[in-house]
Amino acid sequence: MKPVSFLLCLIFLVVGFRESVQGRPLSVSKPDPRNAAATARWLVAQNSWGVLNTISSELGGAPFGNVVSFSDGSPNEGRGIPYFYLTALDPTAKNALKDGRASLTVSEYPLGTCGKIDPENPTCAKLTLTGKLKIVEEKSDEAQYAKSALFTKHPEMKTWPKSHKFQFFKLEIENIFLIDWFGGPKPLTPEQYLHPKTGRGK
Repeated sequence: MKPVSFLLCLIFLVVGFRESVQGRPLSVSKPDPRNAAATARWLVAQNSWGVLNTISSELGGAPFGNVVSFSDGSPNEGRGIPYFYLTALDPTAKNALKDGRASLTVSEYPLGTCGKIDPENPTCAKLTLTGKLKIVEEKSDEAQYAKSALFTKHPEMKTWPKSHKFQFFKLEIENIFLIDWFGGPKPLTPEQYLHPKTGRGK
């Protein structure tokens, strides 16, 4: 095999592997860590799954974490609000219908941009959004947006059994915990997160 052909094959293999692991390739480079809002939005936009924590109705109010798929919008058009496609046959949705308090945690590590450092290293960004997990109103414009956002990012969802009565949920964000550098969590309000300004930020 010629060197150029070998190099092209290697590139396609690497890109294909990244897509299979991440769901889609990175479309925007990592923001400056001084821009907290941009970094938080980048983490939510680029990740395809996270750990969604709810208050367990079967474990006496203990926290229950579950790996779930989510989307905040079509590629490069996300709104920052995580949407989910859940069934009450699963504890997460079942818990949320009784107690909406929830949090979603995502990390930069699965994106492959942390290099060889440990996932807990402060420079490998991590984000926890806390708020209320609520059902999106059926037949609303937001429900159509959630459907498009999720089915674009997770096409397999279209084939999930209707008998399981999946519904669209969203996390109404009330608090944000972000670490993307040394020095502790970055101060970031939901308003700043949902309406980020251009520039370096905090």
